[in-house]
Amino acid sequence: MRTAHRAETVRAAEAELKARLPEGALMQRAAAGLAAACSGLLPRVYGARVVLLVGSGDNGGDALYAGARLARRGAGVTAVLLGARAHEGGLAALRAAGGRIADDPFEALAVADLVLDGITGIGGQGGLRPDAVPVARAARGSDAIVVAVDLPSGVDADTGEVTGEALRADATVTFGTYKPGLLVDPAREYAGALRLVDIGLAPYLPGVPEMEALQHEDVARLLPVPGAVSDKYRRGVLGVVAGSARYPGAAVLAVAGALRGGAGAVRYVGPAGDAVLARHPETLVHSGRPEKAGRVQAWVVGPGLGEGPGTAVAVAEVLASDVPVLVDADGLRGLDPAVVRARRPAPTLLTPHAGEAAALLGVSREEVEAGRLAAVRELAGRFGATVLLKGSTTLVCGPEGGPVRVNPTGTAWLATAGSGDVLSGLAGSLLAAGLRAGDAGAAAAYLHGLAARRAAVGAGAGAGAGASAGPVTAGEVAEALRGAWGDVVS
Repeated sequence: MRTAHRAETVRAAEAELKARLPEGALMQRAAAGLAAACSGLLPRVYGARVVLLVGSGDNGGDALYAGARLARRGAGVTAVLLGARAHEGGLAALRAAGGRIADDPFEALAVADLVLDGITGIGGQGGLRPDAVPVARAARGSDAIVVAVDLPSGVDADTGEVTGEALRADATVTFGTYKPGLLVDPAREYAGALRLVDIGLAPYLPGVPEMEALQHEDVARLLPVPGAVSDKYRRGVLGVVAGSARYPGAAVLAVAGALRGGAGAVRYVGPAGDAVLARHPETLVHSGRPEKAGRVQAWVVGPGLGEGPGTAVAVAEVLASDVPVLVDADGLRGLDPAVVRARRPAPTLLTPHAGEAAALLGVSREEVEAGRLAAVRELAGRFGATVLLKGSTTLVCGPEGGPVRVNPTGTAWLATAGSGDVLSGLAGSLLAAGLRAGDAGAAAAYLHGLAARRAAVGAGAGAGAGASAGPVTAGEVAEALRGAWGDVVS
């Protein structure tokens, strides 16, 4: 599992570790890892032209010491000093190794093979200072590989927000632990490929991080596995209230996701029963009210229900049940936090996209997308529910606080009609199988993203490096879920 910690936590851990090490040892560890990562990005170090963008903080010192290491291996290293002062020891080391200070930063950047961004660090606030903006633009406009030191300059380490000009990196080498801004958009898009360098910080970090990103082994431990005495009821039965005369496909897709999510059976409630049975004859169909549908261990309500009065009635009835409930799409429209907080005897999982989250919070969609971490925390607290905020980076946050989970899988091709319906069915099925709301949401998002990758490169090709990707439909994502599940548990 990848974990991320806030800047204040990282600084405190670094201070504790520094007190146990010789003067400058921690920076040397970081510089050694940084130089090694840069070496791996260059075709060869000897003769390479490296430009260091150096600010006043420790990131500038890391860049200078790393530059000195590269210079000793034969690289031509030039430093562009952008702060009021540069790290004295790092600057002396660079000069001793044969590096130089740029007279004209733009001339140096025009011929650079690699640029190290050490302008600002995890303590930076807002965008780049005006004097650094032209240099950053020149670096990004060059043919050089841009490598951020710990964090791209101009992004917020704690929130992932980008409130001004920032330098977009091809890769980021971060130290000790990931920072939340490296894992959540919009800052994630500025970070490029991530590499974590171990500098010995782990023993000094708290046990509860700010953010978590699951990996295969974490998800495999969560997924339900039937035993010798399992039957469909022991495995869990999911009720799905979805679809309408106008949107029957939402019911079909939600049921498709549910059938591939590990529950023993799926009960469909709604007017699209014929369409559902035509595609999924194993579904148990009921045309009446949810409370009369029969025994379930969890509900999904909302996909494709439309805006009619029946939607509010169905949502209210499902929320009055004593089993976990997932509310999505039209079910979220006008949802009352007091109803969820005060009347729900079992967990609730809300799965809005940015537009739906904005409506629930009473803010603009742009505000949610610019501050996704703040938005998901606010929603979870306001509704007393677990919230899965869909989007370019999917976040899952529980009502009790604790780490926010960020989903590392997926593809931009997943932004297609109906994909959210598949996700709702999948997550609901995991709820019915007994997973906690946060685990169900995080595991479902992970599998959903993997399935989209598989579908995008073709069912037989997997998601291997170098495979070409193309458009996918929500139905193809649902079909690929079995393969994604197998990838995780194998």
